[in-house]
Amino acid sequence: MSDSVSDCTEPRRSSVTEAEVEALVRGICFKTGPPRFLGVELEWLVHDPRYPRLPVPPERREAAFAALRALPLSSALTVEPGGQLELSSAPAASLMECIGSVSADLDAVRAVLREAGLALSGVGQDPWNEPVRYLHEPRYDAMEVSLGRAGPEGRAMMCSSASVQVCVDAGYEEPGPLGLGRRWWLAHHLGAVLVGAFAHSPMARGVLTGWRSHRQRLWAAMDAGRTDAPSLDGDPRAAWARHVLDAPVMCVRAPSGPWEVPEGLSFRAWTRSGAPPGREDLDYHQTTLFPPVRPRGHLELRMIDAQPGDDGWMVPLAVTAALFDDPEAAETAYRTVKPLAERAGTEPAPRNPLWTAAARDGLADPELREAAAACFAAAAEALPRLGASPGVRAAVAEFTDRYVARGRCPADDLLDRAGDPLAHGTEHLLHGKDVRS
Repeated sequence: MSDSVSDCTEPRRSSVTEAEVEALVRGICFKTGPPRFLGVELEWLVHDPRYPRLPVPPERREAAFAALRALPLSSALTVEPGGQLELSSAPAASLMECIGSVSADLDAVRAVLREAGLALSGVGQDPWNEPVRYLHEPRYDAMEVSLGRAGPEGRAMMCSSASVQVCVDAGYEEPGPLGLGRRWWLAHHLGAVLVGAFAHSPMARGVLTGWRSHRQRLWAAMDAGRTDAPSLDGDPRAAWARHVLDAPVMCVRAPSGPWEVPEGLSFRAWTRSGAPPGREDLDYHQTTLFPPVRPRGHLELRMIDAQPGDDGWMVPLAVTAALFDDPEAAETAYRTVKPLAERAGTEPAPRNPLWTAAARDGLADPELREAAAACFAAAAEALPRLGASPGVRAAVAEFTDRYVARGRCPADDLLDRAGDPLAHGTEHLLHGKDVRS
């Protein structure tokens, strides 16, 4: 949810036309070249391990966050609207560089939180508490109004969800397993397999929801213009530019007071109005779009639930990196998920039948289980070529044996207990062994 674009509202220097918007979007959102960098964004819920079902009081949370802001981290640390913490890594030149830097930052963050009697928990949706907004800023005031027009799912997503977001380079301009077109298509079909394999949010407000990834169900139920993927037909740049222009404007920023939250105004219509937007408005507008794969020069894969255990996030990072950046594994993944495209149909992710099955059933779905098994096997073969440590390779193998090979996902552990996923014998779901060595 957090984005690096500032909320500052300096006067617009010049307006942009519809044609200029299309040219700008096409030029900046897909930067091609050999895949060299990798990144990860980790969202975490914050709770008191002694009273995991109770919300942390805002004043106690703020005191801990103030101490965290003083830490010298290599990752960017931000706070989400409901008080979730997010660590966004710097671009790393290798899988192990990314894991090493983020792990060191997490160690420092956890040490500060321990002093405050708090802890991080990796679960895709708060299983107990009502969604309550912690941050009261113009962006989030406007966002809650805008998303709330489509139903309560937007507030729940803002205030109660957490994820593992993996960022990979856009790829080569040329065709092939590492080419832009292939990677863009793969992200939207492999994405359903990743949803199913790593689903970890079967509860909300103390009730089993019937979905392995309730978090993903929230995204699918929200405003389609803001959360749907663009068309996968044709050139990715042209499709994304059209999507940005046709998407609804969430807010019009103001130097003081509440921001305007227009209804039914697309960015295209805004450019044709008597008070058209500026370049900074275009940049800001793109931060208010939340498709499952968001191009930001690189590809941001946003569909994976937060994972159990201190180091559980390393598994989706390692598997995704292998399936995108190792040519042989990327080719295997493409061939594996290609038959799933027919099942997805013409509806966009995340609301098409394939993604719905992944969120509801996880790997209990036979086709998704088969695809996951092939993709995880390809990733395991590729990880040594990417320089993955023995510990990381062992963590992927353990996850494969425990879940993928058995048609399960982390949500199934919580469903087996049908109880408190943050206490009462489930500590192993939150605190895993160190796999970095």
